[in-house]
Parts: sequence; structure tokens; C-alpha cells
Amino acid sequence: MRENFAGFLLQRPAGTIAGPVHIDDTTLRDGEQTAGVVFANEEKLRIAKLLDEVGVHQIEAGIPTMGGAEKEAVTQIAAMDLNCSILAWNRAVIADIKASLDCGVDAVAISMSASDIHIEHKLRQSREWVLDSVKRAVVFAKDHNVYVSVNAEDASRADMEFLLAFARTAREAGADRVRFCDTLGILDPFSTFMKIKTLIDVVGIDVEMHTHNDFGMATANAIAGIKAGASYVNTTVNGLGERAGNAALEELAMALKYIEGMKLGLRTGKFRELSEYVAAASNRPIPTWKPIVGANLFVYECENRANATMVDPSTYEVFSPESVGLTRRYVYGKYSGAHSLKAKFKEHDIELTDDEAAILTCRVRSKSVALKRSLFDDELIDTYRSEIGSVREELEGGDRSGDDGDVPTVTAMRDAVAAMEAVTATNAVAAQGEVNDES
Repeated sequence: MRENFAGFLLQRPAGTIAGPVHIDDTTLRDGEQTAGVVFANEEKLRIAKLLDEVGVHQIEAGIPTMGGAEKEAVTQIAAMDLNCSILAWNRAVIADIKASLDCGVDAVAISMSASDIHIEHKLRQSREWVLDSVKRAVVFAKDHNVYVSVNAEDASRADMEFLLAFARTAREAGADRVRFCDTLGILDPFSTFMKIKTLIDVVGIDVEMHTHNDFGMATANAIAGIKAGASYVNTTVNGLGERAGNAALEELAMALKYIEGMKLGLRTGKFRELSEYVAAASNRPIPTWKPIVGANLFVYECENRANATMVDPSTYEVFSPESVGLTRRYVYGKYSGAHSLKAKFKEHDIELTDDEAAILTCRVRSKSVALKRSLFDDELIDTYRSEIGSVREELEGGDRSGDDGDVPTVTAMRDAVAAMEAVTATNAVAAQGEVNDES
């Protein structure tokens, strides 16, 4: 299989990407185009400041031709004296570009449909009209000394020969890069690689990836484009965007760093802060299971995993929680064990003997199952206070069953706890073996 792709593979060591790669974040434009999302201007300014503090190369600040509050926000962001470039979005219309220039931005994106279905049914124009419009808009923008990105909307469904002509027209008119838009998120990483490699090899222009997540492959497709030679990536915080959203800034950055061995120079420790602010401003809460910044990413319940991370976090962590602004936590639930329980109570200055922990473990597990969730710390403390007396009475009575035969012995409880811990440990080892067999 590899031989079939040999002619398309970049000649560099495995696990690395030829750089540099720049992030152009579009949270303030495409992110706000999420159905039902509106940012107040104060929120836009705060998000721009946070993005700049994180270290993105460019911020796509909005659409000035809309006028009103939108144009005012773009103007204010451009005047903030940030370290990053400020880009405004435009149609291939001179009036749009004039509105962007009025805002004082240093870069413009000129967007035009590239697929026949868009040209015929959305624009109701011809391919020739598209190319002429792109040329006129780019020339006008470059005459005003701004950086120009030409966005090929719906590029993933465009005829490849026409897409090459589209990109060549943009380059010859003076455009600095072409944005390849997988507008409907229909590509997979393999087809993405082939298309981007062809575009770069034939036209010879910088390419930016703009990927949507309709099939859950936005981040993977962005990385595939980078592997093919793309040097810019459009992202949004938390993956905001129309329909299923865009490639998430935090996911792309950490994947490039820890999977591809490429550092973007971003302050990733601010990711959670940035994500929380955008989540609040967009009224789109961060799912606890969200990659990179989800609250559950460094929360442990299962006994063998909790014990392992207490000894060496790298057993179950590729990067530290602090590196993305999170903290490591241990919760107690159905799959926790006596060791975890003792460690949890020790945090509250409560010391348990092994036998006390064995009996309490069974009782706490039962409560977790009844509640269908892990227990909060105050619930554990309440359980300790209400149960420790009877636990000690049972221990003082020795290793014996109750008169009615329904109360399990201390030994049986200890064995049950050990059995559960052995099962979870065995499952983990088996799962690891399966992963190793596949790799």
C-alpha cells in the first residue's frame, strides 16, 4: 500500500511535518455563523485578546460589509495593536473589500464558489465569470497593500481542472494563498492529501485548510492537508461553526504537537480558559468528554487507572493536565477500589485500615450503583460518618457472618474488592494487548 503512495509522500522523517504551519482562527467569523450564536462586541474583543495571548498567527475578525456593530467590532479589533494579523472576510466584490480596508485590517479573505453546483445554482453564473471576479478583487486588494487569501468555497466538490485554474488565476493576480474549503466536510484524510498535494505541486501557491466536521474528520483532514504541504489552517475554538462545526483549535494544536511532533509555539496552558470563555459567550457548553479541554479528560474512577496515574501519570496521559489548563482529579464510583478509597479519604485527613476500606468500598459501590453516578466528596464523607460505626462493630465481631446469613463476612468483602480490582486490571492488560497486536 505504501508503495502506491510513494510518489506523493513528502521526503522527511516519520512523525514530523515540514513547517512552519500558521493558525488562522475564524471563531469570530465562521464560529459566530453557528446557528443561534451571536457574540456581543465586548465578547469579540475579549476573544480576540485571548486568541492573541494563546499565540495564533491570524484572526479572522468578521465581515465588515455587514456594517453596523460588525464593522465596528472589526475596526476595534484591528486597532487593539495585537501581535497577530487581523483578517476580514469578503465576497469577490470591490465594495466588500473597501469596507474591510476602512476597518484598518492588514489582510483580507476573498471568497468565491469553486464547485459547479455552487456556480450554477447559487451564483447562477459561469466559470469564466468566477475567474474574472476573483482576478478583479485580488488586483484591487493588492493595490491597497494588504495580504490576500482567496477562499475556494466548496473546493472539495470542485472539478480538479477548474480548481487548478481557479488557484492559478488567484496566484497570477497576486494572491498570497488559497484557502481550500471542504465546505460540507465530505472528504477523508486520504482524498484530502491527494487534492492538496496536487494543488500545491501544480500551482505552487501557499494553501490554507478550512475543514468542516460533518463526518467527524475536520481535524484529521486538516492534518492530512498539512502533511501534503498546506501551511495555514483555519480553526475555531471548541470546533464552533456551521452544522457540525470546524476543526477545533485546541485539538489541532495538541495533535500536531504530540502525534506529529510539531510545535506551533502556542500557549496551550490557556486553552481551557479560552474554551470556557467562548463556550459561555456562544451559550454552547463544553461537553465533559470533549477532546483536549473536556472536564473528564483527567478524571479517574477505575481503580487500576487511578492507582497507575498516582504512581506515574504517563501510564494513562500523553500530556499533563496543566499543559491545557486542566487539573487531575480522582472520583469514587462503581469501578473504584479500596486503595483509591483510602487515598481519597486521606485527602480529608481520614485514615482507614485495610479492613475498614474493604467494607466501606462495598457499601460505597452499592451507593454509586443506586445513584447511577460517581460520588461527590461530601457524599463520601457523609457515608464515612454514617457507616464507620457499624463497620467497626462488624470488625470487632470478627470474621463471621451475621445470624441471618445475609451479612457478608469481612473476608468475603475483602475478596470481592480484590476480585473487582483484578477484573479491571485484567481488562486493561487485555485491551493493551489488543492495541499492541494492531499497531
